[in-house]
Amino acid sequence: MTNGQAERQVRRRRVFYIPGYDPIHPRRYRELYRKEGAAQADISGYELNLVGRQGGASYGWLVNGRMEGSTCEAEVDVLVWSDIVRSSMQLNIAQTYLLMARTAWTYIASGALFRLMRLRKGPVMAALYPVGMLILQAVVAGLLGWIAGGIVGMIMGQVVGPDARIITFWLVLTGVVVFALRLFRKYDNKLFVYYLMHDYAYSARARGANPPELEVRMAQFADQIAEALDEDVDEVLVVGHSSGAHLAVSILADLARDGRLPQEGQGGQSGQTPALGFLSLGQVVPMVSFLPDAHRLRRDLHDLSQSDQLFWLDVTAPGDGCAFALCDPVSVSGVSPESGKRWPLVISAAFSQTLSPERWARLRWRFFRLHFQYLCAFDRPGDYDYFRITAGPRTLAARFADRGPSKSRIETPTSTYTGMMP
Repeated sequence: MTNGQAERQVRRRRVFYIPGYDPIHPRRYRELYRKEGAAQADISGYELNLVGRQGGASYGWLVNGRMEGSTCEAEVDVLVWSDIVRSSMQLNIAQTYLLMARTAWTYIASGALFRLMRLRKGPVMAALYPVGMLILQAVVAGLLGWIAGGIVGMIMGQVVGPDARIITFWLVLTGVVVFALRLFRKYDNKLFVYYLMHDYAYSARARGANPPELEVRMAQFADQIAEALDEDVDEVLVVGHSSGAHLAVSILADLARDGRLPQEGQGGQSGQTPALGFLSLGQVVPMVSFLPDAHRLRRDLHDLSQSDQLFWLDVTAPGDGCAFALCDPVSVSGVSPESGKRWPLVISAAFSQTLSPERWARLRWRFFRLHFQYLCAFDRPGDYDYFRITAGPRTLAARFADRGPSKSRIETPTSTYTGMMP
C-alpha cells in the first residue's frame, strides 16, 4: 500500500463485516452498531448517524460520521452466512452427541488440543465447555431417569408383578432421559451448549478444511469486495470477527492471488486506488489452522502476511476468554515467510483499561458478551475505537501508522501441522 493510499482523507468508505459462526439474522449487527455507536459518540464527543439502506447484494446500512474535523460516509455490508450456520445446526440430540465425540477425537488425536493450550487456555476451556456440559446433561438426565424408573417400577411391581417392574423401569427411565435432554436443549439460549458445540465442530468435521458450501459463499463475498474496490471510494475496509476473521484471511488471499486487488491508478472513477484495510477482531484462527487438513488457511495466512496491497490490524484482548488474545495468527501457526512478514500488526483492546472499573466488573464474567466488546462502546476509549475506524475520516493504515505491536504478543510457532499443500 502506497503512502498516498494510506494518508488519503476518507470521505466515502465501504465496510464489509464478516460475522463469526452465528445463526441469527444480520439485523442484530445493525442494531448493535446503532446502539453502541450512539453510546460511543456521546462518550467521545462526535456525531454518528445511521440510516437504513434499500436494496444491495447483501444486508447493510449507511453511516454518516462527523469527527476529527471532517465528515465521512460509510456503507456497511454484512456478508451473511448465517443460513449455512443454521443448516449445520440442524441435528437431533443423538447426532449432536455423536458430533461431540468426533470433534473431541479430532482435536485430541491430532494433538491440536494440547498445542492450543500452550497458547491460551481460555479459548480451549471455552471449546471444552460444551463437551463437559453435554456429558453433565446426559448424567443428570440418566440419574433422574434412574430414580423415576426405580420409584414407578417398584410401585408397578407391587401392583402387577415383578415382570412389570422391570419393563416399567426401562420405559420410565427412557422417557425421563429423553424429556430431560429435550428440556436442556430448549433452554440452550441461556447455556449456549449446543450452539458452541456446533461452532467448534463445524471446522473439525473436515479437520480444518472448508466445507464446499462455505467455499462457494466465500467466492461470492470475494466478488462483492472486488466490485467495491472498483468504486469511487477512498477506502474498502474488511472486518472479520471471531471465526469470520479466518474467512476474511482466505477471501483476501484469494483476491490477491487472482490479481483482483487494484494497483495504483486502477480503482474508482477518480482513478485513485482505494486503500484496503483488514481488521480482524477476537480471532480464533489457531482453532482451525492447527488442524491437520487446514492447508488452505495456512497457505492464505502465509501469503497475506507478505502483501503490500493492504494494512492488516489484529485486535484482541486478554479479557476475552473466547479469543486467542495477542497470538499472532501467522507466527503461532508456523507459516511465517522465511523472508519475513509484514502483517498482522497485533494490538490489545485492553478491556481492563478501556472499560471503567464499574463496567469491567459487570462484564468480566460475561464471556460471550465480552467476545463482542470489540464492536461496542468503551467508556475509557484508547486508540482502538470501532466507530472511528469504520466511520471516521482516516484510513486504517493512517490511524495506526505509528502504533507499535503489543509487547506481550505471542509469536512462538506452536502448531504441529504447518503444511500448506494437501
